[in-house]
Amino acid sequence: MPTPTKGPRLGGSPAHQRLILANLAQNLFEHGKITTTEAKARRLRPYAESLITKAKTDTVANRRQVVKVIRDKSILHTLFTEIGPAMATRPGGYTRITKIAPRKGDNAPMAVIEIVEAKEFGAQNSTPRTTAAPAAAAPVVEAEDAPSDDLGTDVDVVEASEDAAVAAETVESSTDADTEVPAADEADDTK
Repeated sequence: MPTPTKGPRLGGSPAHQRLILANLAQNLFEHGKITTTEAKARRLRPYAESLITKAKTDTVANRRQVVKVIRDKSILHTLFTEIGPAMATRPGGYTRITKIAPRKGDNAPMAVIEIVEAKEFGAQNSTPRTTAAPAAAAPVVEAEDAPSDDLGTDVDVVEASEDAAVAAETVESSTDADTEVPAADEADDTK
């Protein structure tokens, strides 16, 4: 049985508080982010992160523990197939709380709680991310095109990439040397 919290609970009783947190966690996993009061977001964070930690390893025991909280099978499936594996390399800190303007009616402090990197497994953002190509890519030398040494073995491709790196440094230094070339020509004319 969980340790009771000091002070007022989110609901009227401990059972009501557990139901509130379960519903908030279910909506968080379904939508990726939710807007709620700051107090509820702070209570939800460790609760949701422990569920995500259990979802990282898909075992029958973990599924049974999570199904006590998340009753919807489609959200449970999303948690174990998308959210859990996406967070497999992350040691913790799966959620982020961002404070926003207070609520108009009662001026309650509001916050947005969201799953970090929710864009990667959200339904609306299913386009893959692309990475930028490096500025100076080394030319790849095919094994058939590579020159051979005396023993008949191919020259390493590493040497070709090192040559390309040296060539890139030469190009960078030649732009600096362009400003010094006229001074050198003047020195040759004085001789």
